Amino acid sequence: MKRSFVILGGGVTGLSTAYHLARMGAGEVTVLDKGPVGDGSSSRAAGIITGLLWSETGVLARKLSLRRFRELSEELDGYKFQAVGALNLFDDDSWGEREKLLPLYDRCGAPYEIMSASDMRARWPELRPREGAIGLFDPLGGYSEPDDYVPALARKCRELGVTIREGEAAEELALDGAGAVVGVRTLRGLIPADAVVCTLYSWTNLLLAKAGIRLPVKTVVHQRYLTRPLEVPASIPAVNADPYGGYVRPAANGRLLLGIETGAREEYRVTRADFHLRELTAPASLKRELRTSFEPLVPALAQADWDDAADRIGLLTFSLDGEPIVGPIAGIPGLFVGVAFHSGGFAYNPATGLVLAELAAGEPTSVDIAAFSPARFGAAETDAYLALTVRQQDVVRRRH
Repeated sequence: MKRSFVILGGGVTGLSTAYHLARMGAGEVTVLDKGPVGDGSSSRAAGIITGLLWSETGVLARKLSLRRFRELSEELDGYKFQAVGALNLFDDDSWGEREKLLPLYDRCGAPYEIMSASDMRARWPELRPREGAIGLFDPLGGYSEPDDYVPALARKCRELGVTIREGEAAEELALDGAGAVVGVRTLRGLIPADAVVCTLYSWTNLLLAKAGIRLPVKTVVHQRYLTRPLEVPASIPAVNADPYGGYVRPAANGRLLLGIETGAREEYRVTRADFHLRELTAPASLKRELRTSFEPLVPALAQADWDDAADRIGLLTFSLDGEPIVGPIAGIPGLFVGVAFHSGGFAYNPATGLVLAELAAGEPTSVDIAAFSPARFGAAETDAYLALTVRQQDVVRRRH
């Protein structure tokens, strides 16, 4: 008998899960989203990816993602991975912790290059890192344009027979007498399913709480801005610029894309299922702060005007320990989650979509993601964490 799967959330993780299930021929696949696909944080992402993370599971998952992004450039019409590399910047205070991870990268076969400030200036004349800066360059890294990737992935899902039901929110999980998932209820009725994969990010706890599940996840506001086209496009890699408080990368049509933190801002709690990201606001001063912070690094920014119509404000989800939460929910057979990807959900999605599809289909996984299991958190520590109100600078932050 053909199995059925329901994916909750039409962002990159949900669409990737649906795509991989369809490619596997696992059964009937339905994606539910309360709005249009990609209408949440996926369309507001930077799309930067580096494989140089801080845990073996993360490095191996990103290694798979980097391979799949290149393959997806061939599989998806209208999408191309921008293989410009990813440069991770450090100062003296932050380099020591990252330097300890170099043996991990060597063991996992993740290539890198350590660069001085003069090395970086010689490689990319448009970059001016301050003296003493240390660069960790990922030659396999780069970025994707969300406005290209999300529609291309959705189109391919539909071509493969995935049903995408937009404007239809999940009201609650449907469970049988033994507590196993048998489907999802919406205002239109029951959608039967042998497995449900929840990729709702900031809305996850709102839905799962109805089934007695709580995950230790915090949500913070994320700001992303675009310039108008530069007279001469900047030839730079995607840059995770922690010492500057954000990131910068090239963007389509010769523009620059930048993001900035608001560390003193408190977490944002999503308390309504009908909440939309357009309700979020950001201080008008942030663009001035971005320019002040990043002009010394990217002098071309001084001549660039902001494209105010392209401002995008979204939400990032962080777990208690900063690592993603991916896998089955104990006690509810047939329920799987993929959430809390720090600022790297876009970067993880080819790998996590594949792994979630494999888990839902009962297949061996391409990467051992036991370290990301929801079961690693106890109920008491989860409750204690959720009871706290934290500032963005106090969560366990990870970038891309």
